[in-house]
Amino acid sequence: MTRFWEDYALRRAKVYAGEGTGWIGGGELGVLADAAVSHLPSRTVFALLFASNLPSVATYLGALRNGHIPLLLSSELSETLLATLCERYDIGFVFDGGAEAWRRASTVAEAGPLVHPALGLLMSTSGSTGSPKLVRLSLDNLASNAASICQYLSLTLDDRAMTSLPLSYSYGLSVLNSHLAAGAGVVLSEAAITTQPFWQLFRAQKVTGLAGVPTSWRMLRRMRFERMQLPSLRYMTQAGGKLDPDEIIWLGELAANTGRSAYIMYGQTEATARIAYLPPDLILQKPGSIGHAIPGGELGIVDALGEAIEEPDIEGQLTYRGPNVMLGYAESVADFARGPDVESLNTGDLARRDRDGHYWITGRMKSFVKLFGNRFGLDEVEQELRRMGFEAGAVGRDDLLMIGVVTSPEKIPALRQRLAEHYRLHQSALSFFSLDRLPRNDAGKLLHGELQHILDHLAASPTNTPKW
Repeated sequence: MTRFWEDYALRRAKVYAGEGTGWIGGGELGVLADAAVSHLPSRTVFALLFASNLPSVATYLGALRNGHIPLLLSSELSETLLATLCERYDIGFVFDGGAEAWRRASTVAEAGPLVHPALGLLMSTSGSTGSPKLVRLSLDNLASNAASICQYLSLTLDDRAMTSLPLSYSYGLSVLNSHLAAGAGVVLSEAAITTQPFWQLFRAQKVTGLAGVPTSWRMLRRMRFERMQLPSLRYMTQAGGKLDPDEIIWLGELAANTGRSAYIMYGQTEATARIAYLPPDLILQKPGSIGHAIPGGELGIVDALGEAIEEPDIEGQLTYRGPNVMLGYAESVADFARGPDVESLNTGDLARRDRDGHYWITGRMKSFVKLFGNRFGLDEVEQELRRMGFEAGAVGRDDLLMIGVVTSPEKIPALRQRLAEHYRLHQSALSFFSLDRLPRNDAGKLLHGELQHILDHLAASPTNTPKW
């Protein structure tokens, strides 16, 4: 198991830090990493506003190499949310990746919090919104997950990834970690995946892998990604949410027609990043499946009482065991002193296992609403609205399905009628709101809790927006 932050690994790996700096490798990255954190007291917990640049990566690796514990946050996090987190968790130092500079959190005492020997990294359950609930990870969690990803993606020294996702996000971080573990290259860039500079750099540096969340792949599909000339591209990965079956088929056919590999993956921050993947040769046979557990991991399904379900095609909660499962959560500074307290991860996702042993996510345990006694999956409603051509988010309270739609107000009445007819529901069970945009995190995932708050507020103040 490669500890990708140590000298023997960093001497092989390299990162591209822009035209002025070029590629950094051959031991230089380790020197930069150590220097980046040389001023910190022993075992410092600090906030890292993680930008896709060399100073941020050096600070991250320096922390892992020298026993410090970074809390990874979006470089776009508001100062108010950052201050709240620093005060709650006694964080005295902040590295601002955007400004490429250290600063002090003025409200905190000089002495840092007491931390458990196994604690190596902290991640917010929502890095872009600064959720106060943190995930506690160990260095072994990081190393084992990176090793598993290297194995099933068949990463080699010749591979190169590019930062198409935020590094404060567990999926984006896993791309960096796994490529460093493989001795491969990582191209650092802040350019958006929809912009010309991104693709110019992608071609110039001969990038071999592309990672994307559902919103990334949907945008690329609209951009006619299949027509792009990308001779170096070897594999494509998708995680961070569920693609619709027709979108998966598009990606699978694209891969098949161009001699590339496409991996549909599933993971959670609580498992460091990756939990399962669908082998590329099954993507067109089983569009929608998350496949099987990553190397070293074990998936299962349990009923409402926590008893294992062994029979195929019976729905229950998906569980996961493996060396990448978190130490536990942190909701106060006292939790930093806790050791491992999670053996089996209850994912909160409903799933079934088919007769071939492959798993299928059927919904979230909490993402259902009962209308007239019948259960409706919010994910399914959102998928149906996408098929109708609308960007929408669905939440619910009691016997009411609340839907925020990015569209003009005049289109809402017809859409409401159309959806009611599709589900054979009375229109009184549906409440639509016209929105300028949906709340998403910096990885593009819809923030249902924030959407619920927005729609509740609009429902209580009907003059703020048209409501049906």
